[in-house]
Amino acid sequence: MTGARFNGRGVWAIYKFEMARFRRTWLQSLITPVITTSLYFVVFGAAIGSRMSQVNGVPYGAFIVPGLIMLSLLTESLSNASFGIFFPKFTGTIYELLSAPISAFETVLGYVGAAASKSVILGLVILATASMFVPLKILHPVAMVSFLLLTAISFSLFGFITGIWAKGFEHLQFVPMLVITPLTFLGGAFYSIDMLPPAWRTITLFNPVVYLISGFRWSFYGSADVSVGVSLVATLGFFALCLALVAWIFKTGYRLKN
Repeated sequence: MTGARFNGRGVWAIYKFEMARFRRTWLQSLITPVITTSLYFVVFGAAIGSRMSQVNGVPYGAFIVPGLIMLSLLTESLSNASFGIFFPKFTGTIYELLSAPISAFETVLGYVGAAASKSVILGLVILATASMFVPLKILHPVAMVSFLLLTAISFSLFGFITGIWAKGFEHLQFVPMLVITPLTFLGGAFYSIDMLPPAWRTITLFNPVVYLISGFRWSFYGSADVSVGVSLVATLGFFALCLALVAWIFKTGYRLKN
């Protein structure tokens, strides 16, 4: 008996549908991060950069670029994926999807692939915008792309889980606004955690976002708050955890079939 064939057409249909929603609001989706990034440079670059010229040998304006990209990447990946799967639940069309000849893996691939694609596009837009304000260098471009893709996919999976867990639109806003954004600000997005007192630095190391930002910043400047190997392991661990949770959700039908 042969195994089931991969339903590429089904994956493409989900992916195309989700990307169409992005294209309908592309002006808002792309201009907003450009304006936000510009404001960060005006506020943080002018106000703080004038008092703290360099961090770990990197000009402050350039130092915050990886943190800015990660802040947008985490929130956009989570928001796009969570809304993408929550809306079929909200309208009741999720049952048509579950009864369609498409596997759980193919369903996740379509939704997560689209969410990750949108986030990577926005991350590159922010990178291009930042390059107009400060001189940038990427010492390890392969590592930069790897961290960018791995983070986008991992948090899109996390967003997919959040969208299934959410019972209402307020739940969709709870995680990105009250969990991810504070963790990012406290995770060294705009400063080095080595600048903190020893006790606070130890506490900060329990923040998983620290490892994402640190590894991504290392790919730019070769300096990091924690070892790049530890950052990579932490990122892969989060990715594996999200995969396991998604597999459990489809196996048990948690908030999908009831």
